[in-house]
Amino acid sequence: MQPKLLGVAAGLAVATVYFAQPLLVTMGSDLGIAPGTVGVFVTVTQVGYGLGLFFLVPLGDRLDRRRLVQVQFLLLAVALLTTALARNTAMLMIGLAAVGALAVVAQSLVVLGAALSDPAERGRTVGTITTGIVLGILLARTASGILTDLLGWRAVYLIACAASLAITTLFVRSAPLPRVRLTYGELLRSTVDLWRERLFRESAMRAFFIFASFSTLWSSIALPLSERSLSHTEIGAFGLIGAAGALAAGPAGRLADRGHGRVVTTAASVLLATSWAVTAWTPRSLVALAIGTILLDLAVQAVHVTNQSRIYPLRPEAGGRIIGGYMIFYSLGSGTGAIASTMLYERTGWTGVCLLGAAFGLGAVLATISRGPRASCRRSSRRSHCLPGR
Repeated sequence: MQPKLLGVAAGLAVATVYFAQPLLVTMGSDLGIAPGTVGVFVTVTQVGYGLGLFFLVPLGDRLDRRRLVQVQFLLLAVALLTTALARNTAMLMIGLAAVGALAVVAQSLVVLGAALSDPAERGRTVGTITTGIVLGILLARTASGILTDLLGWRAVYLIACAASLAITTLFVRSAPLPRVRLTYGELLRSTVDLWRERLFRESAMRAFFIFASFSTLWSSIALPLSERSLSHTEIGAFGLIGAAGALAAGPAGRLADRGHGRVVTTAASVLLATSWAVTAWTPRSLVALAIGTILLDLAVQAVHVTNQSRIYPLRPEAGGRIIGGYMIFYSLGSGTGAIASTMLYERTGWTGVCLLGAAFGLGAVLATISRGPRASCRRSSRRSHCLPGR
């Protein structure tokens, strides 16, 4: 299956997690929730995403990965329908949590693509699929903004439901891949055991910080822009600007294939932290927001692709557990950034949000430079495995 096709499917799946971000104020108003607490919509979705990463993605190492992807898309369609039909806060929360849990099919597609790729091309394949994911994340805001202005926020989830059902037809005739012989409990335990790998720990902590910074921007951006009386379409249009960050995914993957992953990670982490100095000027200039958004998204995606390319070779036979375990920290960071930024904005305004985002960016820098320049090595029963410069 072509990486670009997998990227399209992954982009659709992950978009469902981010549809709500430019609609937070509108959804909250519809259900009687105060603007200062609407960040909980994003947080509950990310909690569901984190649970799905731990309990669902590792199944790809035991079951037919293509069939697993198909079933997840079917269930995602049901969750999206539940969200669209929600008439009270409790039903909406249940629907959003389920959407988050099942949208992890995007990561199952990353594992599937990596497993189907030649090792020398793995970084490029991961980069291609991640490009689809990035575009899905950012264009989700644009699409949801336009559809909400035209048809209302519920139509966003109904259309996504139909698209998810259509995606399932792509995986009907695929042959199964080889899989490991482990019980479900053993799969989960081995996912936890990944924390013993130093390179995995470092990548996981970077994932937490970069996506906390990412979510700090994208979860709170609707608040100052709404105060400018911008429409949902205009707010969502910033997703188009941020989509330029997807351009970093492909080159970052190719550089990781060539052994330059650590250099890319360090440079991108510094760029992430400094991008907030530009974004801080948003109240005075939307151009500053546009520039800051591009810089932040470029940095986040470069680190994200490089992280995955570096950790997958640790245990290729455990790809589902490695990517799922790593992405749990992505989810934790996203949820933390979402609820913290919207609460902080109510108290300190945009300056406080920018300081929070910069602090998360600094955390990514520290997580990167705390490791010495030596290669990351580990022992196995047969030989020593080293990943120089990666």
